[in-house]
Amino acid sequence: MLHKLYEVVDYELMDGYRINITFDDGKSQTIDFKPVLYGEMWGPLQELTLFRQVEINPIARTLTWPNGADFDPETLHNWNEYSESLAARAKAWEMILV
Repeated sequence: MLHKLYEVVDYELMDGYRINITFDDGKSQTIDFKPVLYGEMWGPLQELTLFRQVEINPIARTLTWPNGADFDPETLHNWNEYSESLAARAKAWEMILV
């Protein structure tokens, strides 16, 4: 499977846990991250104040948070292909941690 390299070039915080992301190929999409915010890495981002501290990492060119959480830019670019499996895994992490 070919793993294309994309870069996040811009983003706009929307309401709640939604971010509109623009990529280097011109694609732009809004992602609701709420369904995947579970587990050791992404769970802390349920705190909206922390979630809204997102930035573009200047080296990896993806969204990153102060706690070290990030997503591969290819995953963000093709979110519709990954979102269901990511949400399912996130729910499983939540059950393990309870």
